[in-house]
Amino acid sequence: MKTAEIAQRYLDFFEKNDHVIVPSASLVSDDPSILFTIAGMVPFIPYLSGLVPAPYPRAADVQKCIRTLDIEEVGHTARHGTFFQMLGNWSFGDYFKEGAIAYAWELLTSPETAGGLGFDEKDLWVTVYEGDDDAAELWKRIAGLPEERIQRMGKEDNYWHTGQPGPGGPCSEIYFDRGPAYGRDGGPAVDDNRFTEIWNLVFMQEQIRDVRSKTEFEVVGPLPKKNIDTGMGLERVAFIKQGVENMYEIDQVRPVLDLAVDLSGRRYGADHEDDIRFRVIADHVRSSLMLLSDGVTPSNEGRGYILRRLMRRTVRAMRLLGVDRPTFPELFVASRDAMASAYPVVAEDWTRISQYAVAEEETFLRTLASGSTILDLAIDETKKASKTSISGSEAFLLHDTYGFPIDLTLEVAQEAGLDVDRASFDTLMQEQKARAKADAKSRKRALADQSVYRQFRASGETVFTGYTDLETASTVLGILVDGQPAQQATQGQIAEVILAETALYAESGGQVADKGTIVGPGYELDVLDVQRPVPGLVSHTVEVSHGEVGVGQAATSVVDAANRRQAAQAHSATHLVHAALRDTLGRTATQAGSLNRAGYLRFDFAWGQALSTPTKSEIEEIANNAVRDNLQVTTRVLPLAEAKSLGAMALFSEKYGDTVRMVDIGGPWSRELCAGTHVSTSAEIGLISLVGESSVGASHRRVEALVGVDAFHELAAERAIVSQLTSALKTPRDQLPARIADLSAQLKTAEKKIAAFEAKALADRAPALAETAATVGGQRLVAASIGAVPSGDDVRTLALQVRDRLGTEAAVVALAATAAGRPVVIVATNEAARARGTKAGVLAKTAAAVLGGGGGGRDDVAQGGGTRGDAIDAALEAVRASVERK
Repeated sequence: MKTAEIAQRYLDFFEKNDHVIVPSASLVSDDPSILFTIAGMVPFIPYLSGLVPAPYPRAADVQKCIRTLDIEEVGHTARHGTFFQMLGNWSFGDYFKEGAIAYAWELLTSPETAGGLGFDEKDLWVTVYEGDDDAAELWKRIAGLPEERIQRMGKEDNYWHTGQPGPGGPCSEIYFDRGPAYGRDGGPAVDDNRFTEIWNLVFMQEQIRDVRSKTEFEVVGPLPKKNIDTGMGLERVAFIKQGVENMYEIDQVRPVLDLAVDLSGRRYGADHEDDIRFRVIADHVRSSLMLLSDGVTPSNEGRGYILRRLMRRTVRAMRLLGVDRPTFPELFVASRDAMASAYPVVAEDWTRISQYAVAEEETFLRTLASGSTILDLAIDETKKASKTSISGSEAFLLHDTYGFPIDLTLEVAQEAGLDVDRASFDTLMQEQKARAKADAKSRKRALADQSVYRQFRASGETVFTGYTDLETASTVLGILVDGQPAQQATQGQIAEVILAETALYAESGGQVADKGTIVGPGYELDVLDVQRPVPGLVSHTVEVSHGEVGVGQAATSVVDAANRRQAAQAHSATHLVHAALRDTLGRTATQAGSLNRAGYLRFDFAWGQALSTPTKSEIEEIANNAVRDNLQVTTRVLPLAEAKSLGAMALFSEKYGDTVRMVDIGGPWSRELCAGTHVSTSAEIGLISLVGESSVGASHRRVEALVGVDAFHELAAERAIVSQLTSALKTPRDQLPARIADLSAQLKTAEKKIAAFEAKALADRAPALAETAATVGGQRLVAASIGAVPSGDDVRTLALQVRDRLGTEAAVVALAATAAGRPVVIVATNEAARARGTKAGVLAKTAAAVLGGGGGGRDDVAQGGGTRGDAIDAALEAVRASVERK
């Protein structure tokens, strides 16, 4: 039974049983405290917790998930995958334990010919929470399971929550017995390899907080409604139904594994370590493909870092299999073809997806090449020092700074006959993980408990009137002070105010929040920010500038009209720039993020190289021609499917409902899904001036522009500068570039002459400095301060010249100077001095410590520096003392 067929049977069964079929949410989670949708229930948390009223009493879905907590287990077990699909059926205050158990048992055990999954009843076991007698009795009554096939487990196994404050409850898990070949008898409590969990029925009934661990938390009380949250692992069911050994061998994953086998020339099943690598490649390529299809792109932070890590682990695994050439163009095609029937977007958006994949592999292969060079140097230094082990700090630097995997470091070191101080490396890794974990915890703590918004959201969605009105009369529904409900807020306090209706725009879609005020009888509030803390609810962060505001009072939201007009100009200009980019660069130049505020826009887009000056001018001209043409700006609210069929651009970072707002500028030329505020005609934008273009990653560029009066002021300032230059240089405007180029060339020539003069002047000092050499500790020593110099390189050159004049007798030269206002010291030793054990790097560190800085280098020449210019003489004396001890 194909994986897609299992999913369809599941959806058909629950649709037949009055469940609304809900499409999968994005892998990018709405929850700011988690990077990805890590479980099937994440998109439903607002409904499960009662924060937002559920739009349906029961639902079913196939949810895409990404979980990287167990990434090191991928390939080692039958069931650990970073990307997986969770089949779920949901009840929001409708059926509870009895319904969930009855539906699960019927679907699992009904014959395939009747639309079921055809599991043999004798192969199924269940676990229940240790105190849940109701669930145990229901399994006996509904499924006829004997007592010995119903096992009771504690919180660690049979209580489910997200790891954060919110809904939770006991659960009942269904296991499939794979048979004696896979482990011991005795049920899942004895062996969870032989007995594989396939379905988890969670009975969401409690609100929890103060979550310290899986088993340590505080139960606040019951949820407003009892809910059902179930999750059946599609990949787990698939490998059982398809009769293969693990999830990496099912029809949606195996093609990538087989291709990796072909590319490497090795055989799957012949070597344990190779088999793990094949499975890692199959899993990570699919996960990367699905993340890319949901708009995640490789980067060095957040979600992009996780994607980059998956892709680089794939490259690493292929290298360890003996393949060091690019393979993503083939591996990703195999994964695309295996997944396209279930997720057509991977084929529809293939051009963009493949560009990112190929670019990331090329970048990492270059990283491996540069990392290999650095590692080769580390190996040489280790051998020169007669050591047998590369330090853990060097291995960590390669891993953390250059992205060079530790197992490749181990492999290359072993080939060179060296070890790696793995214990030290692991310690540094643990310290880094601890810092990251602490940061994540602090981020979670910083988030307000969203349950405080439940009572406000229960009154319905906040009505936004700002598309047509700049003032709206309403009522204060609620007030939060320091994150807690309050009845009033007084003068000087910062508070959150919830209104039934508002004209103030909440930050979203790249557009910053409106500025404005909220006024009422006897009070005035300055609006500091406007956000949507939960779907459908607008919260205003305010400072009470006058009087006292209380719950239930009348309130009028007043938008700063000038700021709104300029913000609308910038947002509409963003759409024009996007359309101009696509006109100029092609359809693959898609938006990857934006920011627009009064007078300014920033636009990120998918592109792998800098834009030429003519290209930037063309984009700017196309956008301003659209302004000049006074194009009509129209908005329509229509079904999402219809909007997409009309070619509306949708952004990956935005979540859309069944109906959407579509903004046209000039008809289909610029057509995007957008909830922002806009001008009525493009001429109202006034002017768009591109002021910057830069890189924001290997495959992203950013353009910045000023809009409207801000663009005019920028151009006026540039005109004033040009006028000043024409006057000062007595040159017509059209000849300024040539005149400035001529002056620049003259300046460079003069600088070269000055540098040559200064270098000669320094070189002329070498004989006199050499004559100051004194015998110290059996070696000739020159230790002198030479005053101010242009750069440390000048000091280095002079030190080497002095050293060469001291002949073959053991000699040390230590010259100190001030370069760019900071003290610098250069130490040089000749061969005879080094034979006595005198090392320039050690002496440079000694001097630098006195200067309040650091230093080091090779044994023959080294450099140090610091911040204490008044300590130069003391630094040279420290060098002298160190040489004397030799």
